[in-house]
Amino acid sequence: MKAMNVKATDMKEKKTNWAVMVLLILGLSTIAFPLYMTIVIAFKKPSEMTNSISGILSLPKSWSLDNFAEAMRVTDFWHSLSYSLLITVITVVLAIIIHSLMGYVLGRTKAKSKFYSFVYLFIVSGMFVPFAILMMPLAKQTAEMGLANWFGVILLYVVFYMPMNVLLYTGYLVNIPVALEEAARVDGSSTWRTYWQIIFPIMRPMHATVAVLTALAVWNDVMTPLVIMAGSNTNTLPLAQLNFQTQFGANYNLAFASYLLSMIPILIFYIICQKQILNGVTNGAVK
Repeated sequence: MKAMNVKATDMKEKKTNWAVMVLLILGLSTIAFPLYMTIVIAFKKPSEMTNSISGILSLPKSWSLDNFAEAMRVTDFWHSLSYSLLITVITVVLAIIIHSLMGYVLGRTKAKSKFYSFVYLFIVSGMFVPFAILMMPLAKQTAEMGLANWFGVILLYVVFYMPMNVLLYTGYLVNIPVALEEAARVDGSSTWRTYWQIIFPIMRPMHATVAVLTALAVWNDVMTPLVIMAGSNTNTLPLAQLNFQTQFGANYNLAFASYLLSMIPILIFYIICQKQILNGVTNGAVK
């Protein structure tokens, strides 16, 4: 009887393993195929782009960096890259400092006070407000306040990503014992000092998670800079890449080369932080 149960269990495990393997292969193909297309088209000459499927999928006849050089010239790459880095770095730093403080305050008080519980729900509810509704009023207000520039974009990003980041931080605080703070108070430490010397370092995995999620969203965003910084002669990389698209068509070779160039900095940042991300997401799950 036990042998039959063991065999049945082994059969179920094998079926599960096969199902997981098939799902992993499908998931890998959805990522690998677009990446392959991007790399192949980026290195091809426009003359190699034919209407046939084989012409699009085939490897380049000669691997040349001409498309990358031209894409950097058209997008004014280094100028656009500097603004993208400036906006992304400042937004991430402000998000980690401000949102972690808010998450700490709300995470420790929302269960004790109806007022802070309402504030927490009010902030988190901002995730359900689409940007399209706020787009035109924000464009008008930032212009009237003199914030129709990169600084105004940073302020908006800090507000836009506040709901999700506060949700993550408050969820992560559940895993940090209150006894640590109580022991620090007994030793004469203030709340401010306790936070910066004890709580803030403990939340390092969540800092990495918030940094990557915020950086990815800011780095790839087109709509906010397009609406707010229109006419300011300031371009981020996504905005500069709009030069490849016209009403009559698009230069896919240069566009894909530019996409690869813009992907490198954020990919390096993700690789550096990836060890902390899984731990942050797992421990930050809302219980």
